[in-house]
Formats: sequence, structure tokens, C-alpha cells
Amino acid sequence: MEESSISTSVTKREEEKEITYSRISLRPLELSDLEDFMVWTSDELISRFCFWDSYSSREIGLRYIKEIVIPHPWYRAICLENRPIGAISVLPGSGIDNCRGELGYVLASKYWGKGIVTQAVKLVVSMIFKEWPDMVRLEALVDVENPGSQRVLEKVGFQKEGVLRKYLIQKGRILDMVMYSFLSTDPILGD
Repeated sequence: MEESSISTSVTKREEEKEITYSRISLRPLELSDLEDFMVWTSDELISRFCFWDSYSSREIGLRYIKEIVIPHPWYRAICLENRPIGAISVLPGSGIDNCRGELGYVLASKYWGKGIVTQAVKLVVSMIFKEWPDMVRLEALVDVENPGSQRVLEKVGFQKEGVLRKYLIQKGRILDMVMYSFLSTDPILGD
């Protein structure tokens, strides 16, 4: 009995350990990541702020990875010790909009509030303007009812530009969205 309680205490301590930023990385999402991908894409807590509904099958997830993720110009898995726990992407503009890109991210709800997405956004900002030198503006649209995501962007140094009233329709609802931007000349906060 005593051995069991010692084991439980060690496990709890390990789970409560602070997640260090050095354990967070970005890498391309692969077909072999399907099981991890399904953790966040099947979670209703997450999909409520996304354009997609929770995925109900592995086949839907696999098709999404093959048809959307792999051909995407810049889509990365947010990894903790190289295991995907979320995703982050930048969609570049084209034509007269090629000076800007749109940032999006998602994280498994188990990892919310630990600074992981903030670190992932910092990583993106530190590399995207070098990879795409024509891009000078990175923007993000956030649901007004998602204060956690707004805080992430503000911690990195994104500027809140305002609320776009009745800006888009998502899952049958017309939403107000907050526009944030980060320019290539802006300093990354916390660095």
C-alpha cells in the first residue's frame, strides 16, 4: 500500500512540473500523427471556436491531414517533446495581399493555460518573416468570446486593432471578431 502511494505522489509531481519552453517545438504534421491529431480535433471544447465541427472518425482526420494539412503552405504541429498536442498555421496572402498572412492555432484542452501556445506563437513570429521576406504583417482574428486566445496574442506583442462587428458566420452564428496584428518590425514581448 505504501509503495502505491509513493508512486502516485511521484506521478502527480511529474504532471505538475512546469512545462519548460525548451520542450516545445514546431514541426510538420505527418500521417503517423493521426492519433494525436484526433485528440484535439474530436474535442468539443476546442471545436466551438473553430470553423470545423469535432471530428467523429479517424477517416475524416486522415483525409484532412492528406488534403489540407500536407499541401498547406505553412502548417506545423505544436509539439511537447516531439509529440503533437496542437497545431499552428500561417496562410499567406496573395496578389495585393502578399504582404500579410493569417495566423491560426489550436491546442488540446488538457494543455490550456500553461503558456504553450504563447511560446508557439513566439516561435512562429521569430521565423515567419525570415522565411517569407515579402510578408510584413501577421494578423489573427479571434472570437470576442475567446479571451484566452486574445491574451496569448497580447502576451507575444500583437496589437489589438479593434472589433469587427458581425464579421463572419460560423456554425450558423454571426460573430464579432477581434483583429490583431504583428508587424515584422514589432518586438516580440518577453524575449
